[in-house]
Amino acid sequence: MNSTNRTVVVTGIGATTPLGGDAASTWEGLIAGKSGVKPLEQEWAADQAVRIAAPVAVEPTEVIPRPQARRLDRSAQFALVAAKEAWADAGFEAKAGEDPNIDPDRLGAVIASGIGGVTTLLDQYDVLKERGVRRVSPHTVPMLMPNSPSANVGLAVGARAGVHTPVSACASGAEAIGYAIEMIRTGRADVVVAGGTEAAIHPLPIAAFGNMMAMSKNNDDPQGASRPYDTARDGFVLGEGAGVVVLESAEHAAKRGARVYAEAVGQGISADAHDIVQPEPEGRGISHALQNLLDRNDLDPAEIVHVNAHATSTPAGDIAELKALRKVFGDDADHFAVSATKSMTGHLLGGAGGVETVATVLALYHRVAPPTINVENLDPEAEANADVVRGEARKLPVEGRIAALNDSFGFGGHNVVLAFRTV
Repeated sequence: MNSTNRTVVVTGIGATTPLGGDAASTWEGLIAGKSGVKPLEQEWAADQAVRIAAPVAVEPTEVIPRPQARRLDRSAQFALVAAKEAWADAGFEAKAGEDPNIDPDRLGAVIASGIGGVTTLLDQYDVLKERGVRRVSPHTVPMLMPNSPSANVGLAVGARAGVHTPVSACASGAEAIGYAIEMIRTGRADVVVAGGTEAAIHPLPIAAFGNMMAMSKNNDDPQGASRPYDTARDGFVLGEGAGVVVLESAEHAAKRGARVYAEAVGQGISADAHDIVQPEPEGRGISHALQNLLDRNDLDPAEIVHVNAHATSTPAGDIAELKALRKVFGDDADHFAVSATKSMTGHLLGGAGGVETVATVLALYHRVAPPTINVENLDPEAEANADVVRGEARKLPVEGRIAALNDSFGFGGHNVVLAFRTV
């Protein structure tokens, strides 16, 4: 098929997060300003400097049959739960080849993870040391490989157009969705299942993040620990889960009479070339990604009314993002209702872009922006650069076409911005 520039739409959503086991309960929690952060109850947590995290609200083994779950890393379990929900939500009743509405050769899957099967790797190494070679699971390699979530989702839906796994730290989920948009726009696929997943609540990642001073140590107030834009913010809270969307060419969706949540306008990508961990303090790389989004896509800045910010609750990163928005959009940024949903879900690393895409799409669909919780003392730099939605959800314009951005950034200086629009 010749290269095209087809319109891409979102026809299905799915999620499993610290706020709920599906997209509906997650959205309900976001709008209510609910926190999913809890004290860690595992024995190993007692020795940690960080003893809080945001685990999923519903264990995947309550959804996936246990024999299948035993052969999947936790990250793949989350991805499969979210993908199956999104697939059914899009109106598909069976996998490609069995459902007459989708050709498997025109179906793709792009599911990202920033870390991959880290819990399988570490747990099976413990098995090797403590119980010997013969006790290591023969499923270890297909469980720990970073492409395992994408591969298993691809198998579940019957995708043959391509199954991919972008890895760009905490920007991975958003990059997966951006890649999927391009697969459809350029004619490689008609439908792509895309998103991000992560399962890293384990002693080693928590100790490592804690020792690099990236995570909040507010163990006495778990639900108040993730506080983007607050003057007392002291790092992110680790979350887990997955968010997945079904993307489809508008033509294909119309032919089968699919319900459309929003248009997936496109992506903007850049790199900081600044530091392996620290963000560029003035947000120059983020500005380049935003400008790349505008240059490459049909997006009127005046349409943008909402931003689901990356805002992890770190002192440097939160402000750099807002500076970039102000630099690129100028006075138009005054009209952006900025939400930091990580204040409720924690930071899902490679899964963040997937979950926050679901939140961004639902914000447009329902025309309401989720709140940012725990902002008791708004940072003056945040106040000077953005209109942060605090305390309670805020209604978005009820008439006309509106658009929203989902920002995701990662260690290594990866910057990805996604844009969505009402239809």
